[in-house]
Amino acid sequence: MTPINHLYWRAGFGLSPEEWQEKKNWPIEKAVNQLFTLAKTNSTFDLPERVVQRRLNELSREEREALREQQRQQLARVNADWVRRMADPKSPALLERMSLFWHGHFACRSRGGYLAAQQIITIRRHALGNFRDLLLGLARDPAMIRYLNNQQNRKQQANENFARELMELFTLGRDHYTEQDVKEAARAFTGWSSNLTGDFVFRRPWHDYGPKSFFGKKGNWNGEDIIDMILEKEACANFITRKVYRYFVNQRVDEHRVQRLAKTFYQSNYDIAELMRAIFTSPWFYAPENRGTKVKAPVELLVGMIKNFGLEFENDTPILFLQRALGQQLFNPPNVAGWPGGKNWIDNASLMLRLNLPLGIVGAAPFNFRAKADLEDRQENKQGRRLQAKANTQSLYQMIFRLPEAKKLPALAAYLLLVKPQMNTGLIKAFSPSQNPQEQVIQQALRLMSLPEYQLC
Repeated sequence: MTPINHLYWRAGFGLSPEEWQEKKNWPIEKAVNQLFTLAKTNSTFDLPERVVQRRLNELSREEREALREQQRQQLARVNADWVRRMADPKSPALLERMSLFWHGHFACRSRGGYLAAQQIITIRRHALGNFRDLLLGLARDPAMIRYLNNQQNRKQQANENFARELMELFTLGRDHYTEQDVKEAARAFTGWSSNLTGDFVFRRPWHDYGPKSFFGKKGNWNGEDIIDMILEKEACANFITRKVYRYFVNQRVDEHRVQRLAKTFYQSNYDIAELMRAIFTSPWFYAPENRGTKVKAPVELLVGMIKNFGLEFENDTPILFLQRALGQQLFNPPNVAGWPGGKNWIDNASLMLRLNLPLGIVGAAPFNFRAKADLEDRQENKQGRRLQAKANTQSLYQMIFRLPEAKKLPALAAYLLLVKPQMNTGLIKAFSPSQNPQEQVIQQALRLMSLPEYQLC
């Protein structure tokens, strides 16, 4: 299993068959350089129509429900559009991957499509830039402000939610601040709010201009000052680097490597791109102990399958249902700590769901959503649902049809799997009985994707 496949699964979402044929023999340096070059293009992300949120007490029951439905539909469209963007070979793969990482790190539940898209635009703008800019952008993000109740953070009525999560989950981790620091930081962020149209506003009458003591320093601090004082602590660089390492390299952290990377990150003034390039160009990143060790998150699994088969869904519904069924719905994390990841993605029910997913989509077999989803239509769910999608099987076939017969299946396995399968792949042929060469390739691909090893990257 090649280092290139490892790189593109960690720095992106795998490769389409056409990309694989072009890049499978590239030197790592060339591939890394292209990933970072394309990430600078930052392709546009469309904003839905702005929904002006009138105060609920001004609306009738029917108007409130219509408003909620409009927001649900917009959020669904933003969600599905982002999944398609992640899977599009023309999209900057590293930018999409980094955006997904930060989306999980700065976990935020968005109630409407405009706010969700606005937040992703902010994340994309700074995903490989300066961490301070990213942090400040999200501190001013209306979706985050509403999710963590900074809308209610006012002078003499401080709400500590955002200030606490800023330090505990976003920058430092526990044991690097005191309860008094939380209280003082909350005072510094008073007045950071948003209006009914979804814009950040600083409400001066709500801000506490009094002196504050934070990390033992006294002054008339505001929110930007708090962020700067947090970033002065090397503990922040350590915390972020460790989180990056666990996500992109290995859940088992090599503390020596993390400390070296964190020092570089801190000395670079929190240059995210420099940190990521240091990881992707390090020989240890491609060591056997770091390859094929990560359980694919549901969104990774779905996006990878779309790329493998060039899948096109007729509408957004299957994309949304699959996320719910597998346990990871974009813009809807379980809590502010985000999705736990790792082996938490797998249990008895979800594993069977994952193993049957390729046949459920490409093979048009009935697919049961009951494992993770909480669907409204219980009867339809009980009967199963067909997830038919248009697949570009020609690309997969063209990738290997010129190879000698004995090399076709190994070549297909090298493309689809990041680790060597434990079962005898000769059995794959026994379960791929079609005499049509192209159909046989698709059958073999589906069987390989139904192996446990396909769940790893």
